[in-house]
Amino acid sequence: MSNVVIVGAQWGDEGKGKVVDLYSEWADAVVRYQGGNNAGHTLVVEGKKTVLHLIPSGVLHQGKTCVIGNGVVVDPKVLLVELDALKAQGRDLLAEGTLAISESAHVILPYHCTLDAARENFKGERKIGTTGRGIGPAYTDKVGRDGLRMAEFIRPACFRKHLEESLSFKNDILTKVLGEKPVDVEAVFDEYCAYAERIRPAVLNCGVLLDEQRKAGKKILFEGAQGTLLDVDHGTYPYVTSSSTVSGGAAIGAGVGPVFLDKVIGISKAYTTRVGEGPFPTELFDDVGKGIAERGAEFGATTGRPRRCGWLDALVLKHAVRVNSLTGLAVTKLDVLSGMNEVRIATAYDTPEGRVHEVPAARDVLAEAKPVYETMEGWGDARDARHFSELPAAARRFVDRIEELTGIPVVLLSVGPGREETIVRENPFS
Repeated sequence: MSNVVIVGAQWGDEGKGKVVDLYSEWADAVVRYQGGNNAGHTLVVEGKKTVLHLIPSGVLHQGKTCVIGNGVVVDPKVLLVELDALKAQGRDLLAEGTLAISESAHVILPYHCTLDAARENFKGERKIGTTGRGIGPAYTDKVGRDGLRMAEFIRPACFRKHLEESLSFKNDILTKVLGEKPVDVEAVFDEYCAYAERIRPAVLNCGVLLDEQRKAGKKILFEGAQGTLLDVDHGTYPYVTSSSTVSGGAAIGAGVGPVFLDKVIGISKAYTTRVGEGPFPTELFDDVGKGIAERGAEFGATTGRPRRCGWLDALVLKHAVRVNSLTGLAVTKLDVLSGMNEVRIATAYDTPEGRVHEVPAARDVLAEAKPVYETMEGWGDARDARHFSELPAAARRFVDRIEELTGIPVVLLSVGPGREETIVRENPFS
């Protein structure tokens, strides 16, 4: 098995960064295939924390090819800040030649961020809780055939033409509809041409690069952002992101054929969290929820916003298994539930339309869904375990029950933030 996809099995923030970092040890290339800098992946290695927003989480391993695929929307300014931070730590990806950016990836420009924030303010109580990073407007331009791709961005004449044509319309929207100031073509062009010049050497046809690696027998790891329930088609619409977060998005967002994706590993916390607005059936509003949030340090890596916390939801996980074709599940933050007298798993919802065992598509039905819980015995400290047999018996039963409910094996367990605080039960490339 040479190609493995990592996807979030909940509403994002499941700990994908740590899992990708671990699995990157066995991979030759790591590919980010969708999303933008609205996602943050946190890595803790030897006590040092690194937060990544665009660069694949395999970057902390020497010699790995890091690819930003065509399905990603890239803010060049944010990308360069991230590259400079890594350079200060001793990793100069541009000089090494280990970073590849798809020439077909779309570019986020300042007016996308302005539009993003202005639209949210305009909606008032109907806001969906975006990060304000310009992701949605950039994808809107992409689908509306008015986007700027890297291939044009790195060519000044093409870039200038696009800016003039796009802003002639968008400035009208900003000023006449949203009450914002117009965006100056000259200022954006001058600033962003400098960014384009710096990243130009890394921009290439990543589909060809990955095909060559595949034919050479290289192991490729595909990294998604956000989570299944934030997928624009399969998530809790409209409280979703603007891209395909599910495993099928890996083929589209990286430029490889779907038959070349061999395994799909879903990442789930031992409980559930989500950031922003939208239905969340197992959300806890009591001291139990507050305790989970405190022990789990549940704050967004990108925005710093507090995450909403709740019990593990088997309906969400079964949905993720189905739409992603998950072959295995990695369960993170098992240690956060340590010390609790009992833990719960939602196995059904009671809704105005009756009891259901699948996540309802209708937003109003999901908003009124009441979870039906299965209660299990809690356990003591799990953080020192490095093998499944070393976990407390109640924790092992909890994991076994997850496998029974989802129908797939738990292939990895995280019992702490550090790279070493992990129980790896299977090499995904074997």
